[in-house]
Amino acid sequence: MTRDEITEVLNRPHSKALLERDMLRMAYVAKDGTPRVIPIAHTWNGAQVVLCTTTNAPKLHSLRANPSVALTIDTEVHPPKILLIRGTVELDHVDGIPEEYLQMNGSYEMTPEQRVEWEREVRSLYVDGMVRIVVTPTWAKLIDFESTLPSAVQELVERRSARQEAV
Repeated sequence: MTRDEITEVLNRPHSKALLERDMLRMAYVAKDGTPRVIPIAHTWNGAQVVLCTTTNAPKLHSLRANPSVALTIDTEVHPPKILLIRGTVELDHVDGIPEEYLQMNGSYEMTPEQRVEWEREVRSLYVDGMVRIVVTPTWAKLIDFESTLPSAVQELVERRSARQEAV
């Protein structure tokens, strides 16, 4: 998939709305060779998905060994809107708290006082800094069940049309 094709998918209105959501699920291969899927907060910077984690997170060893990931962001309504992204990660150790971490946690309902307390707790907890997991998309697909379908369902629709035309 070309960069322009990826950009076109990610710039669709449904994709943009999904990229604004707080959480996604990230799949990666764990160090024991088995798959893992984790929910994790994220932010979109217009070109990359940015996640943040602790410096001692087990997923870091796995991501260093195999930087390929798959991301899913979806809705809980019918018909669902689903954004699928595959990409590669770069790991960036940050002293202190990455600005993205504060942004991705900015939509939770907190009073100004709660926000101050939350940030104080975060800064006291992550004294060793954090790691930014930066995902550069290498493939993207939006499934909205209006203009796009899962490929297997699309194939069935095409087969049905061919059968109906043959009659």
